[in-house]
Amino acid sequence: MKKFFGDIKKDMKFKTAGPGKKLTDETSAKPEVVQSSSGAKQSRHAVSEGAQRAGAAALARIDQQQRPHVHTGQSAIRIQVKKELEAEAVAEKEKATAAEAPKVPVKDPTRLSVSGVYFTCPLTGATLTKSDREVHLKEAILMRFEEDAVEASVMMMHTFNKDKEKVKAAVDIISKYVENICKNPTEEKYRKIKLSNKVFQEKLRSVEGCREFLQALGFISVMLPVEGQEEEEEFLVLPEQSPDALELMMERRDRLQRGEPVRAQLNRQPQAFRSSTNAQRFELPPEFYNLSAEELKKEQLQRSDLVEKNAMMRTKAMREREEQRERRKYNYTLLRVRLPDGNLLQGTFYAWDRLPVLFGFVRESLVDGWQPFELIAPGGQKLHESEEVALAECNLVPAALLTFAWDAAVQADIAAAGGKSPALLKPELLETIRTLS
Repeated sequence: MKKFFGDIKKDMKFKTAGPGKKLTDETSAKPEVVQSSSGAKQSRHAVSEGAQRAGAAALARIDQQQRPHVHTGQSAIRIQVKKELEAEAVAEKEKATAAEAPKVPVKDPTRLSVSGVYFTCPLTGATLTKSDREVHLKEAILMRFEEDAVEASVMMMHTFNKDKEKVKAAVDIISKYVENICKNPTEEKYRKIKLSNKVFQEKLRSVEGCREFLQALGFISVMLPVEGQEEEEEFLVLPEQSPDALELMMERRDRLQRGEPVRAQLNRQPQAFRSSTNAQRFELPPEFYNLSAEELKKEQLQRSDLVEKNAMMRTKAMREREEQRERRKYNYTLLRVRLPDGNLLQGTFYAWDRLPVLFGFVRESLVDGWQPFELIAPGGQKLHESEEVALAECNLVPAALLTFAWDAAVQADIAAAGGKSPALLKPELLETIRTLS
């Protein structure tokens, strides 16, 4: 997939994008904030020859196998890449069938409590579906090459490559290149990298973004003669650098070492509802139940041991472990919080989010969120903001209705001082308040 994506991006011309063009097609089921800032980003980066060269350089190293010609327009690129992702999705579904994973019944979309699971791109602000986020992030990173090639190549290395050990090894080697140049600025040998070199071939060539980062440092591709060979070979050569340029190289090396993968952030889709007798009715879309390939394999292993486990006496600890496994089947959870005025606050969370994340979400939704409050889980269990416990471990998956209560002692002090009861939800949430169907 990486090679295919890199191949079709190699010839991509940024000038075909046009100002304000959306990076991803939006579906009718998405929240209205689908394209909050990506259009502005693309308009600002009107394409130029520099952008074209940057885009081509961004994915210049591709294996030398022959591939069929592909169209390079933005729409064609997205279609081609999405076809590959769809093929991968089909393969995953086949694995799920082979593992006899539990089927989730298809539900009427008009009755769903939430239309789906959505994510926000940290680079463009666009709202994305789970299937769109990988393509969008790659496009967004490539589009940043004109603005900051160093930043884009660092993002590329840490985001495009799944094997983190390979990335770390590549970062260490590039860091060594930079350190040798800065310690020996007049030594030409440290400023030349032979691309057929064993270290480059084994450690850097297969890691996307390595060559782009070296070029962002100032290395240029040059064909040079090699002693004992008739044919010239390709080298990356760095012109001699000034002291200021060397200092800048060290700063860029530090940026590479501090680099982190760019990840789409879960869109919690905060929503307020009026008081309703349907507060405990949840109809969830399939995304809440999906299992990863690794989880499916574990599920199959667990099933194979089921007969043996049922034939023996199980302790309380064993039953609790099995319950934990059941809860791990859920990737996300939909939580509602019933407020003192009867209104409901709803948000989407990862099943492994910790309690402080839930409390933070509620606090940010309140006018007076600075005041202490309590959240009570179904069954009367009090949740504590200071506890680093996953929502799944609190039996809050795949959905749950919580009860909100202000701290009684603080409220008593406020009342004794003649103060008013604190306001609840922020106006922006009340403006879009709905009635549960």
